[in-house]
Amino acid sequence: QSLDSTLHYIHNDSDLSTNSSFSPEEERKSKVQDVVPQALLDQYLSMTDPSRAQTVDTEIAKHCAYSLPGVALTLGRQNWHCLKDTYETLASDMQWKVRRTLAFSIHELAVILGDQLTAGDLVPVFNGFLKDLDEVRIGVLKHLHDFLKLLHVDKRREYLYQLQEFLVTDNSRNWRFRAELAEQLILLLDLYSARDIYDYLRPIAFSLCADKVSSVRWISYKLVSEMVKKLYMASTSTFVVDLMNELVEKFCRCHKWSGRQTFVFICQTISEDDCLPMDQFA
Repeated sequence: QSLDSTLHYIHNDSDLSTNSSFSPEEERKSKVQDVVPQALLDQYLSMTDPSRAQTVDTEIAKHCAYSLPGVALTLGRQNWHCLKDTYETLASDMQWKVRRTLAFSIHELAVILGDQLTAGDLVPVFNGFLKDLDEVRIGVLKHLHDFLKLLHVDKRREYLYQLQEFLVTDNSRNWRFRAELAEQLILLLDLYSARDIYDYLRPIAFSLCADKVSSVRWISYKLVSEMVKKLYMASTSTFVVDLMNELVEKFCRCHKWSGRQTFVFICQTISEDDCLPMDQFA
């Protein structure tokens, strides 16, 4: 009861609306909905005002970004127009911590909004995050599979060309970034055809197998073995034969011992995980 009366008070408080810091332009842009008291939503939307962030609390935009998926879920996708401008403002915020927060939750927001709104409003933001600082990109990378699986097949294929870019980081010592990429590629195998896997994911996997950090290499062995399994199960068997021939050529006959060791480890993973029938393995 006390909550109801408080919300009723906020909604009908004429002082709040007359003394609020909204400019006339913001008043016009204020979107109307009937899920929560409009004054409450207007207060939330005003948190992205740069002057408020400077004078009230520098962390306010970050808190606003953190809460946004919850607000979107509460309002429902039919009221996304109320939040769209605020989301885009936060996505281009000067503070990387704000953009990072949104990057980590964009896949959740995509589920709430559905495929049409995601394609129109979230994909451009997602593309921006892909070119951002590593601190922001890691948020996108950690949920890459979760986001891409929600996109239409044609849209999803466009990202095949960009996966290679994840091998390049601001700091080459940031090996966890590459380890996360290997983990995500294992999940992404289910989303792409045998040809796409062979043409686009295979070169990245081979590059990760030769990484300087052993933790990255171990995940990559798993990635290659899953790739072998996926290609073997595909109707066109030539891809798996070509892949195995390349494994022999690139690693088994490598002039460096580390390359030959990689071949042994990949063979171990393939046999342990039953990725191939034993006669084919032999």
